[in-house]
Amino acid sequence: MTVRKGEKMAISIQEHMAIDVCPGPIKPIKQISDYFPRFPRGLPAAVSRNNSVHSTVSQPSVTHSEAPKDEDDVDKLFGAYGAASAAPTKHEEETEAEGYESDDSTTLGTLDFSLLHDQENNALHCSINKAKVPKLWHKKGLKPMDHNGLADPYVKLHLLPGASKANKLRTKTLRNTLNPVWNETLTYYGITDEDMVRKTLRISVCDEDKFRHNEFIGETRVPLKKLKPNQTKTFNICLEKQLPIDKTEDKSLEERGRILISLKYSSQKTGLVVGIARCAHLAAMDANGYSDPYVKIYLKPDVDKKSKHKTAVKKKTLNPEFNEEFCYEIKQADLAKKTLEVTVWDYDIGKSNDFIGGVTLGINAKGERLKHWFDCLKSKDKKIERWHTLTNELPGSILSD
Repeated sequence: MTVRKGEKMAISIQEHMAIDVCPGPIKPIKQISDYFPRFPRGLPAAVSRNNSVHSTVSQPSVTHSEAPKDEDDVDKLFGAYGAASAAPTKHEEETEAEGYESDDSTTLGTLDFSLLHDQENNALHCSINKAKVPKLWHKKGLKPMDHNGLADPYVKLHLLPGASKANKLRTKTLRNTLNPVWNETLTYYGITDEDMVRKTLRISVCDEDKFRHNEFIGETRVPLKKLKPNQTKTFNICLEKQLPIDKTEDKSLEERGRILISLKYSSQKTGLVVGIARCAHLAAMDANGYSDPYVKIYLKPDVDKKSKHKTAVKKKTLNPEFNEEFCYEIKQADLAKKTLEVTVWDYDIGKSNDFIGGVTLGINAKGERLKHWFDCLKSKDKKIERWHTLTNELPGSILSD
């Protein structure tokens, strides 16, 4: 470039950057970023020679005649750090609105379900209907978890406080959908009025993965005290992020489970008919988090040692259903001197069976156990069914045979 005598050589912004910034050690990002002003798109038509761009390195001046050229240069160099970074682009706004990391709980989807407390049968019926499409996601439903942009969702129920495995129920898995429709009813048995006051139902939606751990999508929690006996309550709730479970307050972890027993004195059979219907929320005794439960009953005192009856073994479950009946030939008047001992065991191969819990009905029992026994004695040919809480005390001197 030819420069006449007495004239200064004009240096472009690019050349200035190359001269003043590039040489020397690399400076921290904060110092370099201070050099880039947040101009609006383009500079004024004329910039005074006294105006300057603040820099820790130098302060280049711009003449009136050079303004248009420098305006384009600055616009090209600093445009990304100016108005473009100060205001989000349309693409950024759409990403933020649909972003799955948003704190807005509606981004996790909504769940439509209903709950019914069947007080007479001590049951809680949970009808899982569907996951509805939230407005924020336009045509999206649940949070996509898989690479194909879809999910394999299922719903898991958990009563809190309560032992994890014993209190969990789940729906079937629906494949490749963000708008699942289950229309499935899950039932908890052995739910007492006390449970309805102090327990909470945790409902979680998860994505099933065959090759990795199942992924959490969202959850909601419903205190059972919100329900009225024998009245269905419908919910349509936004899913939330996973909430912690306070195990220090989980007193139900000490519970051994519950058993549904029926008693009837049959005049036709001239004896006591004992029905073992089912167990619920049993304690887990095996390493896999389950048990292989069966039930034994004795009518004591048992001089001849012929009163033992056993149900079938139910594999890998904490909520077994037996529906078996056993008959003891005995006069109704003699039952006042008898005690019925019911125990639940975990079956093991090659070693002693594990005691899960037991309950004793009879003249020496208390509370609901005593009442159940007396109701049977005074009501001939009437089947009386009651839920009883198992204790960890082994009745009498029963062995785990």
